[in-house]
Amino acid sequence: MTTDRATERLAWLRRTLGDDRLTLESASSDASFRSYWRTVHDGRSWIVMDSPPALEDPAPWLAIGRRLADAGLHVPAVREADLERGLLLIEDLGTRTYLPELHADSVDRLYGAALDVLLRMQTRVGTAGLAPYDRAFLARELAILPEWFLGRHLGVTPDADEVETLEEAFGVLLDSALAQPTVFVHRDFHSRNLLVIDDDAPLASPGIIDFQGALAGPVTYDLASLLRDCYVAWPRDRVEAWAEAYRQRLHGAGLIDDEVDAATFLRWFDLIGLQRHLKVLGIFCRLAHRDGKPGYLADLPRVFDYVIDVAGSYPELQPMADLLARHVGDRDLTSLPESA
Repeated sequence: MTTDRATERLAWLRRTLGDDRLTLESASSDASFRSYWRTVHDGRSWIVMDSPPALEDPAPWLAIGRRLADAGLHVPAVREADLERGLLLIEDLGTRTYLPELHADSVDRLYGAALDVLLRMQTRVGTAGLAPYDRAFLARELAILPEWFLGRHLGVTPDADEVETLEEAFGVLLDSALAQPTVFVHRDFHSRNLLVIDDDAPLASPGIIDFQGALAGPVTYDLASLLRDCYVAWPRDRVEAWAEAYRQRLHGAGLIDDEVDAATFLRWFDLIGLQRHLKVLGIFCRLAHRDGKPGYLADLPRVFDYVIDVAGSYPELQPMADLLARHVGDRDLTSLPESA
């Protein structure tokens, strides 16, 4: 952010809380133009969310946050919102994201809490008025892969046969996504957007952030985001056991019917996770090359391994897995090419 923006942000905070002594320290930033700043006033910590309207309209964040709060989910409460300036004063949910706290002894407890929250979100948060996670939207996301992962990061221009291979695989993924029941989809329901909160409030943990991109879409999308997280990986058998247990909860809640057996649900889960990871390969490269955020490349190998593992489990997707593996070869995906 520019010096002028920093000055405006601090002046707004001081006016809002009536304290000219307040200061701001960076709390975090995300993959967008939004940033977060922490202050302490009268012994309580607050966050200023800076979301320049011309770049990141804060209105969707407010609207989706209200839906989630109305369902009893713990999202940051809003004390003040200036939509014209794109500045919001919100509750500080702390710094304890799931990611550093996940380990073999904690994962069942933390994921158990997250899956409780996910079921509440899918059963109690309505989709009316939400944009659909439809075929066109899903296809636009998949198109990020050839442009940014293959084209920009690997320097590869797929030939006609390879384009056909990708299009056929993408069609399989799109058909699977659209066969699923539609629910509220957070779209980034993972370990960096879930926070451990130790207090006595109902549904206090996990706290949920970064929900502004929510859509109405496939029932397994957020489940795959959580259990096949781009930032941490677990053994396949353990992931599939968590997914099957959740399938049974969805059936009990009436969100899926008797025809959605374990094999059908696992295919849905696998393929929507694959759609997400193909998109993420492109997005992480775009963040590195276009937006100057090369840190995201550190997670490319894990995401690529997800892609090869899952795609290689389905014969109709094996040609795509072979194509990607051939072009990656022994390259170091975590480094920017010298010409970048």
